[in-house]
Amino acid sequence: MARLRIKDILTTTPENQQITVKGWVRTFRNNSFIALNDGSTNNNLQVVIDFNNVPEETLKRITTGAAVQATGILIPSLGKGQSVEVKAESIEIIGDSDAEKYPLQPKKHSLEFLREIAHLRFRTNTFGAVFRVRNSLAFAVHKFFNEKGFLYIHTPIITSNDAEGAGEMFHVTNFDIANPPKDENGNVDYKQDFFGKATNLTVSGQLEGELAAMAFSDIYTFGPTFRAENSNTARHLAEFWMIEPEMAFCDLQDNMNMAEEMLQYVIRYALENNKEDIEFLSQRLEEEEKQKPQNERSEMTLLQKLQFCLDNKFERVTYTQAIEILRESNHNKKKKFQYLVNEWGVDLQSEHERYLVEKHFKKPVILIDYPKEIKAFYMRQNEDGKTVAAMDILFPGIGEIVGGSQREERLEKLETRMKEIGIPAEELDWYLDTRRFGSNPHAGFGLGFERLVLFVTGMTNIRDVIPFPRTPKNCEF
Repeated sequence: MARLRIKDILTTTPENQQITVKGWVRTFRNNSFIALNDGSTNNNLQVVIDFNNVPEETLKRITTGAAVQATGILIPSLGKGQSVEVKAESIEIIGDSDAEKYPLQPKKHSLEFLREIAHLRFRTNTFGAVFRVRNSLAFAVHKFFNEKGFLYIHTPIITSNDAEGAGEMFHVTNFDIANPPKDENGNVDYKQDFFGKATNLTVSGQLEGELAAMAFSDIYTFGPTFRAENSNTARHLAEFWMIEPEMAFCDLQDNMNMAEEMLQYVIRYALENNKEDIEFLSQRLEEEEKQKPQNERSEMTLLQKLQFCLDNKFERVTYTQAIEILRESNHNKKKKFQYLVNEWGVDLQSEHERYLVEKHFKKPVILIDYPKEIKAFYMRQNEDGKTVAAMDILFPGIGEIVGGSQREERLEKLETRMKEIGIPAEELDWYLDTRRFGSNPHAGFGLGFERLVLFVTGMTNIRDVIPFPRTPKNCEF
């Protein structure tokens, strides 16, 4: 008999039908009641066995973590919190679990402990909920762009360019690193390497995405990106996933509208399809918040925060306006910011972004027209000569969630900017060709997928929203 998922069984009308269920034992009470879970939902299915008709040897093997198969009749349940249960006719142990050694006992475990056994943390309610929500968000991203007629492009993971110009890249080489070949000047001779040049793991698929947008008009990438940034914080990963749409014949306004629509679409999809999981995570967050001092607690629950982003049109504000608001705020004057805002041109910190969203505008904010000195070379220069047509979307509790811009489509302007910051034109000649042949106003943005999952799940550490986190001094599995 085919296995039925517990999620589906729990919503099935019991008509004394015979079913087969497989899963892992969460608890086993009184030699009669098995709480079974198969990962399709956080809710367990109660399997009732007649211990008088089950060999004692089998009963001893029904332990927490064991994989079992039960075949029996689906009946209404008299127990609290469940509408159905299975009256088992047969029980089979598929995989034993030594109860003495199994690390996940039926009790509350700290997230720190679970990170140490990350290979088993999927089996907990918290991580079950997080990764089901992550799955829905990923599906919703593809669904949104597919419905919009975008083409999904796979951009390279190994690349010879540094799209961001930040230089924090992982190098890829086939050399014996203890003894690489050298050229006549004593430098490493990358011409002899596997690719014949220096290569790295990608920091962004944007530049290659622009090439595709210049042929297909609307494309997006969704893939892994890497930063060799030695940041051991709750907000940084060395390997993470990025969603990067690129749109031809689009300006900054179109870009903002698309990003706002996409964020609201995927959040709404998760709320509609993972209601139970998000309610569980919202309750979990409320419990966690109770441990904090009153002044550090969030003013909104997780569900309120998500609804806040759906109910409000995002406020459009220039960087210059934002600096003035921050500079004149009581928060700044009373030195409540860790980083005081005194002058135009500073890069805003998360505390400033959150102040604008949570205290001043009380709605999500899109900041535009940033100083060109703090933004990437490819962003379109505004007529004032000081700012670029950049945009950042700011959300409550997290600050920046999306960064993007209208791209500089004018060849001369782009070449001049590259020269100013020392990017050799010959290295990106292929990129400049898009400005030589059929150039047009185009725009795009980047959304760090883990940042989105962090926001929607209410988790506080980015290592808890990716299955296998890669951080400084940590590369398990």
